[in-house]
Amino acid sequence: MKNLSALIKVALFITPLTAVAEQEATSSDLYQLSFEELLNVNVSIATKTDETRASVPSSITVFNSEQINSLGVDNVYDLMNFVPGFQSTRGDWVGAVPKEHTRGVYLDTGHVLVMIDGQRLNESSFGKASVYTPFIPIDIVYKVEFIRGPGSALYGSNAFLGVMNVITKKQSNQLSIGYAEHGGVQAAINLSTQLADESELYANVGFNKRSGEDYFSGTVKDPLESLFITVGGKAQALSWQIRYNRTQLDEFLNLARYSRENEHKSENYAAILAYQSQLSERLKLTHTVSFIEHNIDSAGLIVTADEIGITQGGDFLVGPAWQSKDLTYNLDGDFEQSNTLHWNFGIELSEEEQSKAGVRTTYYDQTVGDIVIYNRNYLGGVRTIMEYAPFYPLLQDFDSYAGYVQSKYLFNDRLSMFAGVRYDEVKDIDDKLSPRLAFVYSYNSVNTLKLQYGESFRTPVSNELNSNDDVTTGNSNLTSEYVKTTELVWHYQDESKQFDVVLFDNELEDFINLVPIDDEQAEFTFDNVFETSMQGIEINANINLSSTTWVQAAYTQLFDEPLNGSFKKFSALAFTYKKESVEVTLNAIWRDSTFMSAPPESPIDDFEQPSYYLIGGTASFHLDDSAKIQLKAENLFDKKFTVFDPRLIDGHVPQQGRNLSIQYIKNFN
Repeated sequence: MKNLSALIKVALFITPLTAVAEQEATSSDLYQLSFEELLNVNVSIATKTDETRASVPSSITVFNSEQINSLGVDNVYDLMNFVPGFQSTRGDWVGAVPKEHTRGVYLDTGHVLVMIDGQRLNESSFGKASVYTPFIPIDIVYKVEFIRGPGSALYGSNAFLGVMNVITKKQSNQLSIGYAEHGGVQAAINLSTQLADESELYANVGFNKRSGEDYFSGTVKDPLESLFITVGGKAQALSWQIRYNRTQLDEFLNLARYSRENEHKSENYAAILAYQSQLSERLKLTHTVSFIEHNIDSAGLIVTADEIGITQGGDFLVGPAWQSKDLTYNLDGDFEQSNTLHWNFGIELSEEEQSKAGVRTTYYDQTVGDIVIYNRNYLGGVRTIMEYAPFYPLLQDFDSYAGYVQSKYLFNDRLSMFAGVRYDEVKDIDDKLSPRLAFVYSYNSVNTLKLQYGESFRTPVSNELNSNDDVTTGNSNLTSEYVKTTELVWHYQDESKQFDVVLFDNELEDFINLVPIDDEQAEFTFDNVFETSMQGIEINANINLSSTTWVQAAYTQLFDEPLNGSFKKFSALAFTYKKESVEVTLNAIWRDSTFMSAPPESPIDDFEQPSYYLIGGTASFHLDDSAKIQLKAENLFDKKFTVFDPRLIDGHVPQQGRNLSIQYIKNFN
């Protein structure tokens, strides 16, 4: 990373660095959720300018902290189940890691860009954010913004079918503790203080632990232990943040098998330093330097000792001991040329690398330097081998640079246009041009029509380019996947209701898929061989039934068959009643039936999961103006259901059952 480090030093010398993360306009009061707040949450993720739900030129969904708390979820990824076009389930490899379904696509390779305070979590080895950051507690979150659709024109690779930006709390003073079923405990504290000279400090700590529920008659559990810490501050135009996250997920499912010996630990270190310089009344520059390091230590059951006839050793488990790093410099400009023309522009320089590629295994032959399953090579348990020659090709740099420009032009009081383009080049891999164009027309004070077009891409990751094991061989000639998306949006908003209707068309090209190397289909490689299209409709609504009651609803229906057993129709509903010191929210998630036929001459049966509802919610009782007790329920009626995953032998992945919890929340100055 020497070249980028030198550039950053020059940038620091020439111009001060700038602030990145969005700040709360006022101190958030978690006890005053109102219907008006649901309607008036602005969004900046889609344009890097502050827009209303009516004016934003993208299909978006926004949750503030009180909404999130009222839905009864613990993990930010679970919010996807209340977003049109999105769903989150558990899948193969590490089964307790969240997996995204996005507008009918479930390929599990990083088609949603996940960010925390504007810093990307998707990395170069697997591409998915959730492998390295599977649990983001809601206790540290101020707001979550979703783009439903392409975002590469601003954010580059992985902003393919959607973007999720998690904005952490920076002006809260709050303590919460909780207890839940299955040995669950929760504790969080948010601290902030205002200093002199427009300076402030903040810190958020969230801890979650559970022993997990039983699966397969007590064969395995799905335990969780997660620690999430953010510390940051602001001194006039300078801001900074340091973040640490550690998550442990064992037993449940790893590498397509269940075992109490399965292990999965991820650990992340991140830092952001930024400065905002106001060069003139109309021109503002934001300089940002960010660094993130991802670490993973994982091992899953491949085959039992009995199945391979081992008498003096044990089961064969294997998995990655990998690390990736990303050092990035961003320059973002904001220029208001006139009352009718506004420009955003920027550059990005990134040095990303997979810096470690070891293996965790129960068998290893020191003589040949490889995994050889014989009694004499048993290591007595899972051990880490960092100098593992078959993984050497994974140690690759992903240096890249990008530039973007976007304009917002107001034709008149009713019609506006957004036009932009971003160019990305990943050294020695691929380059892409990502355009976007949108027209927003206010028909009258309550009706808005939008026509939106955008293109997005996903660059292949190290695992696809350089894998080298007994099953898959990488393909260094892979190019980026890309999608062309057209959306027609009707937005309606008055004092008592708001809804969006979105018709979308996704043309997906050059998708990377596994293809067999030989006729026996025992070994595979990756290739850009898959193309398809996906059309559908999304509806999102907020309706005020009375001064104390309102409803939030989301519905999605695809017109085409989804990929890999995803859901063709699904919806969510949340009903909130609030009066004086009591607030109750009931929610329901519905998914239509799923059917996948078994391969010809396969010994396994077809996969079939009937449609189902998942009921949850919260009940909050305010003890005084600063404290409350909250009861939370997820999957209240303990619905037993599975989700299809194509890489499991029978396709079935059990999902979580009921989780009841009680929480005490206290605000303080």
